[in-house]
Amino acid sequence: MENQLGLLRVRIIRGINLAIRDLRSSDPYVVVTMGKQKLKTRVVKKNVNPEWNEDLTLCISEPILPIKLQVYDKDTFSYDDKMGDAELDVVPFIDAVRMTRFKNIPNGVILSRIMPSRQNCYSEESCIVYENGKVVQNVFLRLRNVECGEIQLQLQWIDVPS
Repeated sequence: MENQLGLLRVRIIRGINLAIRDLRSSDPYVVVTMGKQKLKTRVVKKNVNPEWNEDLTLCISEPILPIKLQVYDKDTFSYDDKMGDAELDVVPFIDAVRMTRFKNIPNGVILSRIMPSRQNCYSEESCIVYENGKVVQNVFLRLRNVECGEIQLQLQWIDVPS
């Protein structure tokens, strides 16, 4: 039986230096999957540095699965082209959320730091922070299986009343 933990808001902020898949540019969008949940952003036309600023909400339950991001170039007359992928382990984020339960934590406290490594897709250090009564993490992910590109996103925990 799956144990419902809460909701995770994934704000897909922007793409940085994404690969060119059309003549001079791309029409990128992001697909976010976690287990059987699958969400996607809108397509941004002719832009390798797109700004989405879209909130996608995932239901988090046990066992905690990684978030998978896939970036595609929208094509009209053929299959959409792959523009890279990334994976994000949310266990450190969920651990930070659990750490804040029943505690009086001051605003701005860094709950955890995640360093980039060969075992993850982080392109720079990422801090999980307690701000304005919420657990938040700003993330830059390096895309794999492509010549270039990063995705900037933000995670925010949403408590669900039991």
